[in-house]
Amino acid sequence: MYPPLVIRCLAEKQGSLWQVICLEFCLAAQDENLEAAKQKLQAQIKDYLHDALEGEDRAFSNELLTRKAPWKYRAKYHIAKLLHDCLNVHNGSSEFFNQTLPLRLAA
Repeated sequence: MYPPLVIRCLAEKQGSLWQVICLEFCLAAQDENLEAAKQKLQAQIKDYLHDALEGEDRAFSNELLTRKAPWKYRAKYHIAKLLHDCLNVHNGSSEFFNQTLPLRLAA
């Protein structure tokens, strides 16, 4: 059995909106409510992976599955996560979460 796929995500408060970014596939969503923004991103990730692996974009799966978020978001994630983990710094304007998806064998 395969372990779950862990997808790193960053959530940032931008004014009155939460912006959530999937670092693995360069997807983003936003909402005034953090949980709603996460749910939107989760739905995007699910649809994106379906299209890349089984759907109409299957021919482009290699490109789609290796499409990372821009370096500035990945760097921000790692720096902020390091500060958060090492110094226990949390100012309420960013949050880290992992989206897990079960993997299954290809047919």
